[in-house]
Amino acid sequence: MPNLKPPITTTAAAVAYQASILKALPANSYFTPLMTLYLTDNTSPEEIKLAGKSGVVFAIKLYPAGATTNSQDGVTDIFGKCLPVLEQMAEQNMPLLVHGEVTDTTVDIFDREKVFIDTILRPLVQKLPQLKVVMEHITTLDAVEFVQSCQEGSVAATVTPQHLLLNRNSLFQGGLQPHNYCLPVLKREIHRQAIVAAVTSGSKNFFLGTDSAPHERRRKECSCGCAGIYSSPVALSLYAKVFEEAGALDKLEEFTSFNGPDFYGLPRNTLKIIMKKSKWRVPDSYAFASGEIIPIFAGQVLDWLPSNGD
Repeated sequence: MPNLKPPITTTAAAVAYQASILKALPANSYFTPLMTLYLTDNTSPEEIKLAGKSGVVFAIKLYPAGATTNSQDGVTDIFGKCLPVLEQMAEQNMPLLVHGEVTDTTVDIFDREKVFIDTILRPLVQKLPQLKVVMEHITTLDAVEFVQSCQEGSVAATVTPQHLLLNRNSLFQGGLQPHNYCLPVLKREIHRQAIVAAVTSGSKNFFLGTDSAPHERRRKECSCGCAGIYSSPVALSLYAKVFEEAGALDKLEEFTSFNGPDFYGLPRNTLKIIMKKSKWRVPDSYAFASGEIIPIFAGQVLDWLPSNGD
């Protein structure tokens, strides 16, 4: 994702960022970072052409200005300043990845995804039906119904572990729970159930997206804590839990490994991860150079353990 300080707004910056990631990887790593650009009101169609030719940039990320972490440089005028860029993206078959919330402070925080769909995303898809769109980390029944109403292969959505397992009560049970605070914020139980039903149905329109955010403990447990849930180390175990409880383990591999690359037109991975039914305890925290980070479900026992396959 490109929401760094400063944000990754050019192809040259994305190439340099990819190089720094690859340099940090261990020698035996098979990880391939697929880079994205941060869309701004000043992004040009020429930059999209460069991105399309780079072989490094695979999508453009739309952050409404002020919607989430490091989004202050994001978009303020999608149908004005950004329209020529979006038209060029459609020509290049470059997907638009969307943080789908309005930032109007008069709109209730629990309604911002629905309002975004009604006022921005639905009109955008109608105006540019050839533009491929991924609505990232959806949280509502409204988002599920919108994605399902679109032509398959044109609009898809990613789903996080937390939005499948937690509802907004998890923010307040036993006191304020800062490590369960993310954006988009957790919603009512009816929305959680709708998302679970969608991802476990076998629909190709939904796929894995952790939106994992490793904020240090001191930045979460403070007077103005960061939004974001750290899920990377436990994500596959949590997704397996959801699919098992729904009686849909046979559809887990499609959700985690097939639907995403198929939508993007990328080859599926040939390497495997094996999920073993084996209890393990999530660590209370993980130590990083910048500080201690608390994962989702810290200290809890999970039933599925991922391991390397062939």
